[in-house]
Formats: sequence, structure tokens, C-alpha cells
Amino acid sequence: MSGTALGTGCLAAAALLAVVAVGRHRPRRRLRRLASGTPPTDIRARRRGTGDGPPGSPAGRRVDTVRLAAGLAGVAVAVLVEGWPGLVAALPVAVLLDRLLRRIEHPAVRARRVRAAADLPLAADLLAAALRAGAPVERSVLAVADALGGPLADQLSRVGRTLQLGGGPQEAWAHLATVPGGPRIATAAVRSASSGAALAGALTRLADDLRADRAVAIESAARRAGVLIVLPLGLCFLPAFILAGLVPVIVAVLGDVL
Repeated sequence: MSGTALGTGCLAAAALLAVVAVGRHRPRRRLRRLASGTPPTDIRARRRGTGDGPPGSPAGRRVDTVRLAAGLAGVAVAVLVEGWPGLVAALPVAVLLDRLLRRIEHPAVRARRVRAAADLPLAADLLAAALRAGAPVERSVLAVADALGGPLADQLSRVGRTLQLGGGPQEAWAHLATVPGGPRIATAAVRSASSGAALAGALTRLADDLRADRAVAIESAARRAGVLIVLPLGLCFLPAFILAGLVPVIVAVLGDVL
């Protein structure tokens, strides 16, 4: 097998593994993400949710796939670029590709994050209603988790079980750290536990604030979508205007002058 064929095969395998690791990004998923209205300030939380996982878990398998894709890309560069330049460039290419693929969020992780962010205001309202009814915090959290379902219910269940087992409020509510808006609820719950402030009222206010932030984010996303839709139209219209409107005039003027 020639070096070119080997390098091409490694490059094709690396591209295939990269697609498998990152997931398929379709335009409708992009539109759903814009419509979800997730604020840009939640990028750090999103990246925290795409880190390494234990071996054998989906996150761990994704990391192994990313490493294999980066390694094959480095081998392809070393084979296709002959000599010392290829060997020198192989390692930086592999490292940069590994970091780039790790930073790209998997569509399944994004879908869970978006749904959890959408359910958070309702969860805050339900939790406030349960607390006003006189239920303890841990039972209220578990009841809300059972009523909601979905990815947010899993994290609320961890909060409730941690409180039932005697964990501290800060340790328990830290399970909401990866949910957009979750740290605000966690801060209010920890402050309420340490200072004795009423948690139900704080949760109601936070639910209203989260809905208002979501409405603003959706409006901003709609405006960005309008700009993104106009750009292709402008790129198509401007060359047509130059060819159909300006070029004939310039040709006619040059013909008269010359």
C-alpha cells in the first residue's frame, strides 16, 4: 500500500470517527436551538457538560472516539506530508483536533440541556407550591421530580436524595449547576437554609425572572435568525445587481470612450 493511500485512508477514518463523536448537526436542530432561547452566557455550563466521563459511559466512549480520530488525523498528516515537516506537524494537528472535537457539544447533550432549561421555571413554581403546603424541602424536590420527568427530573432527584441522606444544602443543590439558570435556584436554596429566609417566595420570583430572561433570549434569537436569513439573499442579490445593472453601463461607457 502506498503512503498516499494509507494517509488518505487514515484521513477518511478520522473524518468518519469525528462525525460519529460529534453527532449530526442538521439545520432544523440549529433552528430549534435558536428557538429555545438559551442565553449565550450559558456557554460555560454547556462546556462543563461535555467533559470526560467514566470508562464505559457514553461520555467516556465519546472521548475515546475523539482521541482515536485525532490520532488518525495525526498519522495522516505524517504520511501525506513526507519527511520531517510531516512528523513535526502531526502532533500539533492531533492535539488541536482533539481539543476542538471535545469542545463541540453532542446533539443529545444539547437537547437535554435545552429541555432542562425550559422546565426549570415550572419546577421552581411547583417547588414553591409544595413548600407553601408545608412539605419539607427534600420531599418537595422529589415530588417535583416525579411530576416533571425528563433530564431536569434526574437532577432534582439527586438533589432530593442527597438532602434525605443528610448531605449539606450546598452539596445537594450543586447538582443543578449544569442547568442554565440552575445556579440561581441553588444559591437561593443555600441562602435560605443558612439564613432562614423563605424559600418559596424566592423561588416564585426566580421563576418569573427565568421566564422573562427566556422571552428576551427568544426575541434576540429571532432577530439573529432574521439577520442570518437576509445574508444569503444579499450574497445572491449583490452579484446579480452588479452583473445586470453596473456591468452593462460600464461596458457601454467604455465603448463610447474608446
